[in-house]
Amino acid sequence: MMRVSSKWILAAGAVAAVMAGVSAAQAQTTIRVGWTIPAEESKYWMMRRPAEFPSLGKDYKVEWTQFQGTAPMTQALAAGALDCATQAVLSLSNGVVGGGLKAYIVAQHVFEKPGGFSVYWAVKDDSPIKTIADLKGKTIGISVIGGGTQGPFNMLLKKNGLDPATDVKLVEVGFAVSEDALRQGRVDAVNMNQPFAARAEAKGGTRKLFALSEAMPNIVHILEACRADFVDKNPDAVKAYVKDITAGMKKALANREETLKVVSEQLKAPIPVLESYLLKDNDFGRDPGAAPNFQAMQKMLDIYAETGMLPKLDVMQFKHPTIVAPLQ
Repeated sequence: MMRVSSKWILAAGAVAAVMAGVSAAQAQTTIRVGWTIPAEESKYWMMRRPAEFPSLGKDYKVEWTQFQGTAPMTQALAAGALDCATQAVLSLSNGVVGGGLKAYIVAQHVFEKPGGFSVYWAVKDDSPIKTIADLKGKTIGISVIGGGTQGPFNMLLKKNGLDPATDVKLVEVGFAVSEDALRQGRVDAVNMNQPFAARAEAKGGTRKLFALSEAMPNIVHILEACRADFVDKNPDAVKAYVKDITAGMKKALANREETLKVVSEQLKAPIPVLESYLLKDNDFGRDPGAAPNFQAMQKMLDIYAETGMLPKLDVMQFKHPTIVAPLQ
């Protein structure tokens, strides 16, 4: 009887251990996250230095998917193919208005600050294009049609007497190949972002035509948004994710030397190019806790509404009462 009882005790213990493992696996939520280039240092840290984030892989898992820009990620969020993703204010709002997307803004990546870097359109040094008005009839590259940069881009064209829909030919050119597209003559002007702008400037032969800051100062360029239904269903996993976004931003700002390595690994950009701007005064601005600047976003939404690009929207519809950076 003692032997039989011992066997049953051991068997019961084994079953309990298996069931505990199953429960743990079931409890570990996978978050499908979209990302892009550039300026997502907190995510790059999470991807390249996962050991620095104890909750990652334990309390939740991430499936990372790279996209060319924010607009395709908006479509993926609306279709339920992503749970969280990098977004621009305009692309996220278009998803809400046109795609029925409901989402929370849980963190912020970068914004334009006075004296810092502003996304700009460049032409070749010998180009006859001297002003924005000279772009009429020309082919212009933009990272993603309908993405975050197109709002202020359209505004600048309109201020200079051009109809963005009819007076120029707009084509999609990813930031990584924008310099080549311009130098090879495939476009007459193209948008420049870091680190590709720094690389092109070092080579010479191009010049800045206009920057987005001329239309909309202090732009919140990219933020982190998660589908509302996913957050409501998985609050603990999303909270852990936002904590890691917060921690990632702090690590990026606290250790520039390591951040240069992380970004170089992720973007395949040489450290000397990154060194010329990354986390310096001529770079984007970053909130130390990755906190979303809802007030600045509301100003952007108001401008979009005034120019007819969006209906009137209240940014607070995107704010979760508790799950928003910074989270410790």
